Amino acid sequence: MTARFVPDQEELLRIVTAHRAAGRTIVFANGCFDLLHVGHVRYLRGAKAEGDVLVLALNDDASVRRNKGPGRPLQPERERVEIVSALEMVDLVTLFGEPTVDRLLRLLTPDVHAKGTDYTPETVPERETVLGFGGRIAIVGDPKDHSSSGLFDAIRKG
Repeated sequence: MTARFVPDQEELLRIVTAHRAAGRTIVFANGCFDLLHVGHVRYLRGAKAEGDVLVLALNDDASVRRNKGPGRPLQPERERVEIVSALEMVDLVTLFGEPTVDRLLRLLTPDVHAKGTDYTPETVPERETVLGFGGRIAIVGDPKDHSSSGLFDAIRKG
């Protein structure tokens, strides 16, 4: 089964609310996922292991450009959405353009906010937001030994 792409975040809230009412644990993860690599897969597997429903917020093209610089994203958002939606551990996908996912976290109030191992529970940018609504932060995935930028550079040097 592929994940459902939900561009309308009010609709996403209704879906998440229904899952919560059914007793499911909601996990939230986010990122660019510009060039999918094994670190992404391990991060998403670790996130899914924290609950029942994994919501993935994907940076839109404009925010990837702001975060990663000229020439990025390597793949347009619609293609990145399609790729991450095909991953078995992802249940729901949406796009966001803000510098952090604070607004989406406040809207959805997931049980768990999953971040990669390049963070600690104390350094997660959205820490105060998550703790403010009673959520939990989980650091998941393998050590940050992989990156889309590193993979792109290796391919370019080829």
